[in-house]
Amino acid sequence: MSFFIEMLLKLFFLLSIIPFLLSEKLQKKYDMKINAQIEYTLFSGPQKVALVGEKFIEETSGMVVSRKNPSWIYVHNDSGGEPELYIIDTLGTYLGTLKIEGVNNRDWEDLAMGPGPIEGENYLYIGDIGDNFGRAEELIIYRIQEPDQLESEMSAKPEIIKLKYPDGPKDSETLLVDPISGDLFVLTKRESKNTLYKAAKDLLLDGNSVDLEKVLQLPITLSVGGDISADGSQVLIKNYWVIYYWTRKEGETLEETLSGKAVLLPYEPEPQGEAIAFEPEGETYFTLSEKKLRINPVLYRYDKTTGGD
Repeated sequence: MSFFIEMLLKLFFLLSIIPFLLSEKLQKKYDMKINAQIEYTLFSGPQKVALVGEKFIEETSGMVVSRKNPSWIYVHNDSGGEPELYIIDTLGTYLGTLKIEGVNNRDWEDLAMGPGPIEGENYLYIGDIGDNFGRAEELIIYRIQEPDQLESEMSAKPEIIKLKYPDGPKDSETLLVDPISGDLFVLTKRESKNTLYKAAKDLLLDGNSVDLEKVLQLPITLSVGGDISADGSQVLIKNYWVIYYWTRKEGETLEETLSGKAVLLPYEPEPQGEAIAFEPEGETYFTLSEKKLRINPVLYRYDKTTGGD
Protein backbone atom coordinates (compact mmCIF):
# COMPACT_ATOMS: atom_id res chain seq x y z
CA MET A 1 0.00 0.00 0.00
CA SER A 2 2.83 2.37 0.93
CA PHE A 3 4.47 1.70 -2.46
CA PHE A 4 1.21 2.58 -4.24
CA ILE A 5 0.84 5.81 -2.27
CA GLU A 6 4.45 6.72 -2.99
CA MET A 7 3.88 6.20 -6.71
CA LEU A 8 0.75 8.36 -6.60
CA LEU A 9 2.65 11.14 -4.83
CA LYS A 10 5.42 11.02 -7.42
CA LEU A 11 2.88 11.13 -10.24
CA PHE A 12 1.10 14.07 -8.60
CA PHE A 13 4.41 15.92 -8.28
CA LEU A 14 5.29 15.34 -11.92
CA LEU A 15 1.88 16.58 -13.05
CA SER A 16 2.16 19.65 -10.83
CA ILE A 17 5.39 20.84 -12.47
CA ILE A 18 4.26 20.32 -16.08
CA PRO A 19 3.13 23.97 -16.49
CA PHE A 20 6.52 25.16 -15.24
CA LEU A 21 8.52 22.79 -17.47
CA LEU A 22 6.33 23.53 -20.49
CA SER A 23 6.54 27.26 -19.92
CA GLU A 24 10.32 27.15 -19.56
CA LYS A 25 10.77 24.94 -22.63
CA LEU A 26 8.49 26.97 -24.89
CA GLN A 27 9.87 30.26 -23.62
CA LYS A 28 13.40 29.13 -24.53
CA LYS A 29 12.38 27.57 -27.84
CA TYR A 30 10.41 30.59 -29.03
CA ASP A 31 12.32 33.32 -27.21
CA MET A 32 13.46 35.16 -30.32
CA LYS A 33 10.06 34.88 -31.98
CA ILE A 34 8.14 36.17 -28.94
CA ASN A 35 10.60 38.84 -27.85
CA ALA A 36 10.74 40.24 -31.36
CA GLN A 37 7.02 41.06 -31.03
CA ILE A 38 7.03 42.47 -27.50
CA GLU A 39 6.40 46.19 -27.21
CA TYR A 40 8.88 47.68 -24.74
CA THR A 41 7.97 51.34 -25.29
CA LEU A 42 4.64 51.12 -23.42
CA PHE A 43 5.59 49.48 -20.14
CA SER A 44 8.94 48.81 -18.50
CA GLY A 45 10.51 45.45 -17.97
CA PRO A 46 9.87 43.65 -14.66
CA GLN A 47 10.82 45.15 -11.34
CA LYS A 48 11.12 42.60 -8.54
CA VAL A 49 9.18 44.10 -5.62
CA ALA A 50 9.40 41.37 -2.99
CA LEU A 51 9.12 37.71 -2.15
CA VAL A 52 5.69 36.86 -0.76
CA GLY A 53 6.69 34.40 1.92
CA GLU A 54 3.48 33.76 3.89
CA LYS A 55 2.74 30.04 3.87
CA PHE A 56 -0.99 30.66 3.44
CA ILE A 57 -0.39 32.63 0.21
CA GLU A 58 1.22 29.88 -1.87
CA GLU A 59 -1.27 29.12 -4.64
CA THR A 60 -2.20 32.60 -5.80
CA SER A 61 -4.65 32.48 -8.67
CA GLY A 62 -6.52 35.78 -8.51
CA MET A 63 -5.35 39.31 -7.81
CA VAL A 64 -6.82 42.81 -7.99
CA VAL A 65 -5.67 46.21 -6.72
CA SER A 66 -8.01 48.17 -4.45
CA ARG A 67 -9.84 51.14 -5.94
CA LYS A 68 -10.37 52.77 -2.54
CA ASN A 69 -6.86 52.19 -1.23
CA PRO A 70 -4.44 51.77 -4.16
CA SER A 71 -1.68 50.53 -1.87
CA TRP A 72 -3.72 47.36 -1.16
CA ILE A 73 -3.68 44.25 -3.32
CA TYR A 74 -6.28 41.52 -2.81
CA VAL A 75 -5.19 37.96 -3.65
CA HIS A 76 -6.66 34.48 -3.16
CA ASN A 77 -5.58 30.86 -3.48
CA ASP A 78 -7.10 28.42 -5.92
CA SER A 79 -8.97 25.13 -5.46
CA GLY A 80 -9.04 23.74 -1.94
CA GLY A 81 -7.82 26.95 -0.35
CA GLU A 82 -9.61 28.73 2.44
CA PRO A 83 -12.57 30.91 1.37
CA GLU A 84 -10.55 34.04 2.10
CA LEU A 85 -9.03 37.04 0.41
CA TYR A 86 -5.59 38.08 1.59
CA ILE A 87 -4.50 41.69 1.51
CA ILE A 88 -0.89 42.61 0.81
CA ASP A 89 0.49 46.03 0.03
CA THR A 90 2.26 47.09 -3.15
CA LEU A 91 5.57 46.28 -1.45
CA GLY A 92 4.48 42.67 -0.87
CA THR A 93 3.82 42.96 2.89
CA TYR A 94 0.88 40.98 4.32
CA LEU A 95 -1.74 43.28 5.88
CA GLY A 96 -4.79 41.19 6.72
CA THR A 97 -7.42 38.60 5.80
CA LEU A 98 -10.99 39.03 4.57
CA LYS A 99 -13.05 35.90 5.22
CA ILE A 100 -15.95 35.16 2.87
CA GLU A 101 -18.73 33.78 5.05
CA GLY A 102 -20.73 30.62 4.37
CA VAL A 103 -19.03 29.51 1.15
CA ASN A 104 -16.35 27.09 -0.05
CA ASN A 105 -13.39 27.50 -2.34
CA ARG A 106 -14.31 24.86 -4.89
CA ASP A 107 -11.95 26.26 -7.51
CA TRP A 108 -11.48 30.02 -7.18
CA GLU A 109 -9.50 31.12 -10.21
CA ASP A 110 -9.74 34.88 -10.65
CA LEU A 111 -10.69 38.09 -8.92
CA ALA A 112 -12.12 41.26 -10.48
CA MET A 113 -13.19 44.72 -9.36
CA GLY A 114 -16.13 46.59 -10.81
CA PRO A 115 -19.45 48.34 -10.27
CA GLY A 116 -22.39 46.69 -8.55
CA PRO A 117 -25.83 47.28 -7.08
CA ILE A 118 -24.98 50.55 -5.30
CA GLU A 119 -24.05 53.36 -7.69
CA GLY A 120 -20.54 54.69 -7.15
CA GLU A 121 -19.39 51.80 -4.96
CA ASN A 122 -16.66 49.28 -5.82
CA TYR A 123 -17.30 45.56 -5.62
CA LEU A 124 -15.00 42.54 -5.49
CA TYR A 125 -16.05 39.65 -7.75
CA ILE A 126 -14.61 36.24 -6.84
CA GLY A 127 -14.73 33.76 -9.70
CA ASP A 128 -15.27 30.12 -8.69
CA ILE A 129 -14.90 29.27 -12.36
CA GLY A 130 -12.22 26.60 -12.55
CA ASP A 131 -13.21 23.13 -13.74
CA ASN A 132 -10.22 20.99 -14.68
CA PHE A 133 -12.33 17.99 -15.64
CA GLY A 134 -15.24 19.84 -17.30
CA ARG A 135 -17.90 18.51 -14.94
CA ALA A 136 -19.35 21.53 -13.14
CA GLU A 137 -22.85 22.41 -14.25
CA GLU A 138 -22.61 25.93 -12.84
CA LEU A 139 -20.01 28.59 -12.19
CA ILE A 140 -20.32 30.68 -9.03
CA ILE A 141 -19.55 34.36 -8.61
CA TYR A 142 -19.25 35.74 -5.09
CA ARG A 143 -19.69 39.51 -4.88
CA ILE A 144 -18.89 41.74 -1.90
CA GLN A 145 -18.60 45.47 -1.46
CA GLU A 146 -15.00 46.57 -1.06
CA PRO A 147 -14.22 47.42 2.58
CA ASP A 148 -13.46 51.00 3.55
CA GLN A 149 -10.97 50.27 6.30
CA LEU A 150 -8.31 47.68 6.96
CA GLU A 151 -8.43 45.33 9.92
CA SER A 152 -6.24 42.30 10.54
CA GLU A 153 -9.31 40.04 10.52
CA MET A 154 -12.41 40.96 8.50
CA SER A 155 -15.40 39.06 7.16
CA ALA A 156 -18.19 39.60 4.66
CA LYS A 157 -21.28 37.71 3.57
CA PRO A 158 -21.34 37.62 -0.25
CA GLU A 159 -24.03 37.88 -2.84
CA ILE A 160 -24.09 34.66 -4.87
CA ILE A 161 -24.63 34.65 -8.63
CA LYS A 162 -24.62 31.41 -10.61
CA LEU A 163 -23.61 31.19 -14.27
CA LYS A 164 -24.07 28.48 -16.87
CA TYR A 165 -22.43 28.04 -20.26
CA PRO A 166 -24.82 27.62 -23.20
CA ASP A 167 -22.70 24.79 -24.64
CA GLY A 168 -21.61 22.64 -21.72
CA PRO A 169 -19.07 22.80 -18.86
CA LYS A 170 -15.65 24.35 -19.44
CA ASP A 171 -12.51 25.21 -17.49
CA SER A 172 -11.90 28.95 -17.09
CA GLU A 173 -9.40 31.04 -15.13
CA THR A 174 -10.07 34.59 -16.36
CA LEU A 175 -12.78 36.85 -14.98
CA LEU A 176 -13.37 40.43 -16.16
CA VAL A 177 -15.91 43.04 -15.04
CA ASP A 178 -16.28 45.99 -17.39
CA PRO A 179 -16.16 49.23 -15.35
CA ILE A 180 -18.04 51.05 -18.12
CA SER A 181 -20.96 48.71 -18.85
CA GLY A 182 -20.89 46.68 -15.63
CA ASP A 183 -21.11 43.47 -17.68
CA LEU A 184 -19.22 40.39 -16.50
CA PHE A 185 -17.05 38.24 -18.78
CA VAL A 186 -15.52 34.77 -18.41
CA LEU A 187 -12.73 33.58 -20.72
CA THR A 188 -12.15 29.85 -21.13
CA LYS A 189 -8.70 28.27 -20.89
CA ARG A 190 -8.15 24.95 -22.62
CA GLU A 191 -9.25 25.31 -26.24
CA SER A 192 -6.80 26.30 -28.99
CA LYS A 193 -8.89 29.49 -29.26
CA ASN A 194 -10.23 30.58 -25.88
CA THR A 195 -13.86 31.67 -25.83
CA LEU A 196 -15.29 34.79 -24.22
CA TYR A 197 -18.71 34.57 -22.53
CA LYS A 198 -20.80 37.43 -21.18
CA ALA A 199 -23.38 38.06 -18.45
CA ALA A 200 -25.14 41.43 -18.75
CA LYS A 201 -25.06 43.78 -15.75
CA ASP A 202 -28.85 43.73 -15.30
CA LEU A 203 -28.76 39.96 -14.72
CA LEU A 204 -26.09 40.09 -12.01
CA LEU A 205 -28.46 39.92 -9.05
CA ASP A 206 -28.03 38.07 -5.79
CA GLY A 207 -29.52 34.59 -6.11
CA ASN A 208 -29.85 34.74 -9.89
CA SER A 209 -28.88 31.90 -12.22
CA VAL A 210 -27.67 33.37 -15.51
CA ASP A 211 -27.18 31.73 -18.91
CA LEU A 212 -23.94 33.09 -20.33
CA GLU A 213 -23.83 34.48 -23.86
CA LYS A 214 -21.05 33.29 -26.16
CA VAL A 215 -19.61 36.42 -27.76
CA LEU A 216 -16.11 35.88 -29.15
CA GLN A 217 -13.22 33.50 -29.78
CA LEU A 218 -9.73 34.88 -29.19
CA PRO A 219 -6.50 33.66 -30.85
CA ILE A 220 -5.15 32.86 -27.38
CA THR A 221 -4.79 29.57 -25.55
CA LEU A 222 -4.30 28.70 -21.86
CA SER A 223 -5.56 32.06 -20.59
CA VAL A 224 -5.02 32.22 -16.83
CA GLY A 225 -5.92 35.76 -15.78
CA GLY A 226 -6.85 39.27 -16.85
CA ASP A 227 -7.83 42.75 -15.74
CA ILE A 228 -9.32 46.02 -16.98
CA SER A 229 -8.08 49.43 -15.86
CA ALA A 230 -10.48 51.38 -13.63
CA ASP A 231 -11.49 53.75 -16.45
CA GLY A 232 -12.07 50.85 -18.85
CA SER A 233 -9.51 52.06 -21.39
CA GLN A 234 -6.91 49.26 -21.07
CA VAL A 235 -7.27 45.47 -20.99
CA LEU A 236 -4.80 42.75 -20.00
CA ILE A 237 -5.06 38.99 -20.54
CA LYS A 238 -2.20 36.61 -19.80
CA ASN A 239 -1.32 32.99 -20.31
CA TYR A 240 1.76 31.21 -18.95
CA TRP A 241 4.13 32.92 -21.40
CA VAL A 242 2.66 36.14 -22.75
CA ILE A 243 0.72 39.22 -21.64
CA TYR A 244 -1.75 40.54 -24.24
CA TYR A 245 -2.75 44.21 -24.12
CA TRP A 246 -5.49 46.23 -25.79
CA THR A 247 -6.35 49.92 -25.65
CA ARG A 248 -10.03 50.68 -25.89
CA LYS A 249 -11.43 53.42 -28.08
CA GLU A 250 -14.17 55.65 -26.76
CA GLY A 251 -17.59 54.14 -27.41
CA GLU A 252 -16.30 50.59 -28.02
CA THR A 253 -17.76 47.61 -26.23
CA LEU A 254 -15.30 45.27 -24.58
CA GLU A 255 -16.07 42.67 -27.23
CA GLU A 256 -15.17 45.13 -30.00
CA THR A 257 -11.91 46.00 -28.26
CA LEU A 258 -10.88 42.37 -27.84
CA SER A 259 -11.72 41.70 -31.48
CA GLY A 260 -8.80 43.94 -32.42
CA LYS A 261 -5.14 43.04 -32.53
CA ALA A 262 -3.36 42.80 -29.18
CA VAL A 263 0.07 44.14 -28.32
CA LEU A 264 2.44 41.89 -26.36
CA LEU A 265 3.81 43.46 -23.17
CA PRO A 266 6.96 42.62 -21.19
CA TYR A 267 6.66 39.64 -18.87
CA GLU A 268 9.05 37.82 -16.57
CA PRO A 269 8.29 34.07 -16.92
CA GLU A 270 7.16 32.67 -13.58
CA PRO A 271 6.97 29.10 -12.22
CA GLN A 272 3.15 29.16 -12.53
CA GLY A 273 2.11 32.75 -13.10
CA GLU A 274 -1.68 33.09 -13.09
CA ALA A 275 -2.38 36.43 -11.37
CA ILE A 276 -2.26 39.87 -12.99
CA ALA A 277 -3.76 43.23 -12.02
CA PHE A 278 -3.69 46.90 -12.99
CA GLU A 279 -3.30 49.59 -10.37
CA PRO A 280 -6.35 51.89 -10.59
CA GLU A 281 -4.82 54.57 -12.83
CA GLY A 282 -3.60 51.98 -15.34
CA GLU A 283 -0.01 53.19 -15.01
CA THR A 284 1.29 49.93 -13.53
CA TYR A 285 0.46 46.23 -13.64
CA PHE A 286 1.51 43.55 -11.17
CA THR A 287 2.00 39.79 -11.58
CA LEU A 288 2.29 37.06 -8.97
CA SER A 289 2.89 33.32 -9.30
CA GLU A 290 1.95 30.29 -7.30
CA LYS A 291 4.72 28.71 -5.27
CA LYS A 292 6.33 25.90 -7.28
CA LEU A 293 9.47 23.81 -6.84
CA ARG A 294 10.03 25.47 -3.44
CA ILE A 295 10.37 28.85 -5.14
CA ASN A 296 8.52 31.52 -3.16
CA PRO A 297 6.23 33.74 -5.25
CA VAL A 298 7.69 37.06 -6.36
CA LEU A 299 5.55 40.17 -6.74
CA TYR A 300 6.61 41.92 -9.96
CA ARG A 301 5.58 45.37 -11.16
CA TYR A 302 5.71 46.87 -14.64
CA ASP A 303 5.40 50.65 -15.00
CA LYS A 304 4.17 52.66 -17.96
CA THR A 305 7.00 54.45 -19.70
CA THR A 306 7.00 57.98 -21.08
CA GLY A 307 6.71 56.37 -24.51
CA GLY A 308 3.42 54.82 -23.39
CA ASP A 309 1.69 58.14 -22.79
